[in-house]
Amino acid sequence: MSKPSDNPADPFKKALAEATKVMADDPELSVSYSVDPAGLSGDNMRLPQVSRRMTRDEVLLARGTADALALRHKFHDAATHAKFAPAGDMARDIYEAMETARCEAMGAREMPGTASNIDVKIADEARRRGYDQITDAADAPLAAAAGYLVRHMATGRDLPEGAKNVMQLWEGFIEEQAGGTLEDLQAKISDQADFARFARQVITDLGYGDQLGDDPDAPDEDQDDQDNEAEEEENQDDAGEEQSQDQTGEADPDQTQDEQQDAAEAQVSMDEMADEEMGEEADMPDGEAPLEPPPPAPLSDADPDYTAYETEFDEEIAAEDLAEPAELERLRAYLDQQLDPLKGAVGRLANKLQRRLQAQQNRSWEFDREEGILDAGRLARVVANPTTPLSFKIEKDMEFRDTVVTLLLDNSGSMRGRPISIAAICADVLARTLERCDVKVEILGFTTRAWKGGQSREKWLGTGRPQQPGRLNDLRHIIYKSADAPWRRTRPNLGLMMKEGLLKENIDGEALEWAHRRMLMRPEARRILMVISDGAPVDDSTLSVNPANYLEKHLRDVIAMIEKKKIVELLAIGIGHDVTRYYERAVTITDVEQLAGAMTEQLAALFDTDPRARARFLGIKKAG
Repeated sequence: MSKPSDNPADPFKKALAEATKVMADDPELSVSYSVDPAGLSGDNMRLPQVSRRMTRDEVLLARGTADALALRHKFHDAATHAKFAPAGDMARDIYEAMETARCEAMGAREMPGTASNIDVKIADEARRRGYDQITDAADAPLAAAAGYLVRHMATGRDLPEGAKNVMQLWEGFIEEQAGGTLEDLQAKISDQADFARFARQVITDLGYGDQLGDDPDAPDEDQDDQDNEAEEEENQDDAGEEQSQDQTGEADPDQTQDEQQDAAEAQVSMDEMADEEMGEEADMPDGEAPLEPPPPAPLSDADPDYTAYETEFDEEIAAEDLAEPAELERLRAYLDQQLDPLKGAVGRLANKLQRRLQAQQNRSWEFDREEGILDAGRLARVVANPTTPLSFKIEKDMEFRDTVVTLLLDNSGSMRGRPISIAAICADVLARTLERCDVKVEILGFTTRAWKGGQSREKWLGTGRPQQPGRLNDLRHIIYKSADAPWRRTRPNLGLMMKEGLLKENIDGEALEWAHRRMLMRPEARRILMVISDGAPVDDSTLSVNPANYLEKHLRDVIAMIEKKKIVELLAIGIGHDVTRYYERAVTITDVEQLAGAMTEQLAALFDTDPRARARFLGIKKAG
C-alpha cells in the first residue's frame, strides 16, 4: 500500500490532470507539472508548477494553461496545420496565433467555463511580456494582436488589459487591411482546413503574402512531372524495341547480298569492341577504383548519435547584423530606461567584484624561502644574530591572469520581459567590470530562427517525413560581444535582446557546445564559461517527432564532456529553474533581480584562492 502524500497540492494536481484528459478527449495524455515552460509535445503536456502553498494565482494559472492546451490537443490536427503553414517567420507567427485563438474559441463554444480560465493564462503571458507598458504599435507584436483580435471576435469576450492594449494598437490597421476577410470568421472556425485557408488570406491582406510559400491546394506538379517522365520513358522503350527489331530482323530485300554481309560484319565488329571495353572495365585493379567519400563528421563531439535533419539553414551571426545601427541605439536606450532603478544595486555589486579582483591582482609574496629574492625587511635579524640564515621571498603566481570569461545567455521566448532585460544589463556591467581588471569577456546568445520549426522542418515535410529526423529547427547563435572587442564598441548590441520577435525556442546542448568550441580556440590559459538559462531545452518541432528527452539528453552529454575535459571551467545560473540537476557547479535563483548578485558572487568565487571559499559559493563538495 503506497504511503499517502504529505503535499497538500497533490490532490488538486491529480484532479486537474484527470479533468484535462477528459477535456482533451485523450485518456492516454500524460500530464506533468514543471518549472519549465508549459507546453504540449505529442501526448505529453507540461503545466506550471503548483507549490505546497497553492496560492490563488498558481491555481488559476495552472487551470487556464491546462484548459488552453487541452483544447489545442482536441481541436488541432498537426498534419493539417503543417500542410497550410507559411514559410516566412512573420506569416508563420500570425498563422500560429490565429490557430491558437481558433482552438480556444472552439472550446468557449462547447464549454463556456474555459474562456474565463484561459483569460488568466493570457493575462499572465501579457504581464510577463510587458504588453501593458507598450504605447507604440511598432513595439507591439502584430502576430499576437491578430490572434487576440480573432479570439475577441469569435467569442465576444473582452481581453485582459495587457492583451487588449496590444490588440487595440493594431486593431485599426488589421480591420482596414483585412476587414472584409474577417467578416467570414464565424463560418470558418469549425473546420481547421477552411480556417487555415482563411488565415492565409488574412496574412495576404496584411501584406505578408510573399511569405506564404507554395499554395497547398494547387495541383501536385511533381506528380505531373513524374507521370510525364514515365510516359516519355515508355515511348523511348518502344522506340528502342523497334530499333532493335530493325537491327536483328530479316535483311532488307532491296539490299544486295554483299551489302547485307558488310552490315553484318560491321555489327559483329561493334559488338566485339563493346565486349573488349567491358572486359577492360572489369579487369580494372582495385587501386584504380573510385574512392568512397569519407563519412561525414558527427554533428556533436559529445554524442555521435545526435543529429540535425538539416544544418544548411543554421546561422552564427553578429548582433549588429540583425538590426540597423539606429534601431540598436533605440533598443539600448529602451533597455537603459527600463532598468534605471536597478543600476545602482548592480553597480555596487560590480564595484565589490572589482575590489575583490584587484585585491588579488596586487603583488603577493611568499616569505621565509630558502631561495629567491633577498628579503631586505628581515636583514635586521641577521644583524642582531649573525647565525640567523638569510631569508628570501618569491612572488606568487596569480590564478586569474590571462583569463577569458564567456557569458552564454538563453534567448528563448520564456525569457521575454524582465528576465532578459536584467540578464542583458548584468552582462553589460560584468563586461565593463572584468575589462577593467584585464579579464577578457565574450557575450553570446542562443535561440532559433523560427517558432516550431523553420526551413529545416519544411524540407523534412517535403521529403515525406522520415522517421527520427533529429533536430528540426534552424539555430540562431548570436555574438553580442567577441572576447577581443572593447566594451565601448559593442555596448549597443545588448539592446538587441529587447527586439520583438528575436526570442524563440532554446536548444541548449548545441549552443553550449558552440560556446565551448569558441573557447577552445582562445589563447588564454584560463577559460570560464557561465550559462544563464530559465529552463530545459524546448523545441516543439523536434520533440514532437523524436524521443521526449532527445534535447535534454544531448545537453547532459555536452555538459559531461566539458566537465570531463576540464579545459573550460563551466558554471550555470538558473532563473526559476533548477539547473543543479544538469551542472556540477550551479546555483538557482527564484527572482530575476537576484541575478546580478549571483553572477558577481560566482565569478568572484572562481577567482578566490581559498578552496573553501570556492566551495562555499559554487556548491562544490569537499573531496573525502
